[in-house]
Amino acid sequence: MSAHTLGSDAILSAGTLAPDFTLNATPDQKLSLHELRGKPVVLVFYPADWSEVCSDELALFNQALALILEGGATTLGISVDSAWCHQAFVAAHKLRFDLLSDFHPKGSVSSLYGAYDAEHGYCKRALFVIDAQGRIAWSYLSPTAINPGVDGVLDALESLKHS
Repeated sequence: MSAHTLGSDAILSAGTLAPDFTLNATPDQKLSLHELRGKPVVLVFYPADWSEVCSDELALFNQALALILEGGATTLGISVDSAWCHQAFVAAHKLRFDLLSDFHPKGSVSSLYGAYDAEHGYCKRALFVIDAQGRIAWSYLSPTAINPGVDGVLDALESLKHS
């Protein structure tokens, strides 16, 4: 299923093979989703570094990181901000997980997941839990102004342990 066949408010759903991607984690280091195969991955798509709701959401994920790691999962934040912007944001907020830059071509990876808002030019606030085999186990699209928290992610990771 391509992003072009998704409705404007549809994100990829459970059971879908997670599209592979390679994005910058720093200005000179890239990370590919397939490198993480064999363990769960949490993708946190968010509109922008430095915005109030995004700062709160990413701080919550930072606080919950120990619980996410108990599920064996790697957490990755993704927005269209540059890798330079991400580095400053990570340092300022003492984040202990990578932020990936979907900067150029802008929104190309978030579009694959149905999580790009082309009208406004930023990522939608969407969460994905990908299982060890690379399939989406759980996904959630939140209104842009609402912090979705981490409970859904933690529940999905708990379900993976029992499947």
